[in-house]
Amino acid sequence: MTRLSASEAVEAVCSSRVSSERLTRAYLERAQARAHLNAFVTLDADGAIAAARRADQRLAAGQPCLPLQGVPYVVKDNIEVAGLPTTAGTAALSGFVPKVDAPVVKKMRDAGAILLGKTQLHELAFGISGFNANFNTGPEPGVRNAYDATKMAGGSSAGSAVAVGARMAPMGLGTDTGGSMRIPCSLNGCAALRPTMGRYAQTGIVPISHTRDTAGPMGVSVADVALLDGVIAGGEPVRAADLKGVRLGLAASFQANLDADTRAAFDTALDRLRTAGVTVVPVDATRLVELNAAVGFPVALYEAYDDMVKYLHERGTGVSVAQLVAGISSPDVKGTYDALVVPRKLPAPTPGKLVDAEPIYRAAIDVHRPAMQRWYTDTFVQLRLDALVFPTVPQVAPSAGPQSSALEVFGLFIQNTDPGSNAGLPGLQLPMGMGASSGLPVGLEMDGLPGSDKRLLSLGMAVELVLGRIPAAP
Repeated sequence: MTRLSASEAVEAVCSSRVSSERLTRAYLERAQARAHLNAFVTLDADGAIAAARRADQRLAAGQPCLPLQGVPYVVKDNIEVAGLPTTAGTAALSGFVPKVDAPVVKKMRDAGAILLGKTQLHELAFGISGFNANFNTGPEPGVRNAYDATKMAGGSSAGSAVAVGARMAPMGLGTDTGGSMRIPCSLNGCAALRPTMGRYAQTGIVPISHTRDTAGPMGVSVADVALLDGVIAGGEPVRAADLKGVRLGLAASFQANLDADTRAAFDTALDRLRTAGVTVVPVDATRLVELNAAVGFPVALYEAYDDMVKYLHERGTGVSVAQLVAGISSPDVKGTYDALVVPRKLPAPTPGKLVDAEPIYRAAIDVHRPAMQRWYTDTFVQLRLDALVFPTVPQVAPSAGPQSSALEVFGLFIQNTDPGSNAGLPGLQLPMGMGASSGLPVGLEMDGLPGSDKRLLSLGMAVELVLGRIPAAP
């Protein structure tokens, strides 16, 4: 049962081939048997079983099947769920228990989904490794890769990606600021959609940057992600596109720093897509890379302080920003908050020097980000593109450990996901193969123009049919 996709599980429950309680117990058993992966902060077994029983009773009473009827899912622990702690992976928030669901969680609950629990993340979602020494359930710290527990899980939505990749759940919710769903799903073999900015309500989610943050769906397959997107954002159901005549843009800058496994998997994927009728169009992204450097860090680091102060106060956490910062245990996150976020500083061109962040932030918001958005629009129109295509991350998962949170690793793994995030674009990650030498998942991403989420999902479903689904984690 735990090999089912979310879409398959819905069909199985609605046809009464399997009960929600039986399905939920199977996922809980798998999660408990894989506690060493540190995927969960809170595993709510009793709550999940009770909800599953109610779902079965509802169906037995002859009520119509809901879109996610009785199927389990997980939620990243920076998204509020009524009655469960929302820690954001940090000690200062361990006692914060919201009384209401975040809107994205309410949509899932209303659609009949069964919450298994809250998943671990890079502390305060401020990193891409998922290495967090707080709230661990296994003997080794940090969230561990679904396919190899010695490898990095990716982040910041590490626990949700590992839970789906290791089939502890068929679907989940995460958040994405610069790649925080797509990066861990690339490394753990799941699909994820970073939706167009503003497509999903952001209320009830611990923030980094109101310009860049968004919640999003994660699943075993692109069809699962499309199903969840329909539940949260509405609209007509998505079907696989016809790939004949589809034009995908490919930039050399998005192919920098590839390891051999990623290069081979990407080349094979492109060959298969060309055979299916896709035209791959060369794109010069030199200007995009320049603009992205002027937007990414200035926006996230400047907005992080005010957005967090506002959140802590408005959500009734009972925690001040000073208390929050004092409780940060991850050296990389602590260093960033102390040196840059709290004093509102940014690194200067001169090594070791810092400058005031506000003028750089204003230029990013008023000049450089609009220029990025124009670049995307102009490029798509001039080249008649359906999407940009590239490896989600340039390399397979490295070893887990404190070194995975180094700034050099951060820069490498956000290389391809960051530009679309800064421009507010939708981006879809799906597995494209397994590394020939590493045996680890390799991910492919497609980015589209704002508002093209449904089209992107339709393309992704078609691409998934061409490339096939990768094996589940053991």
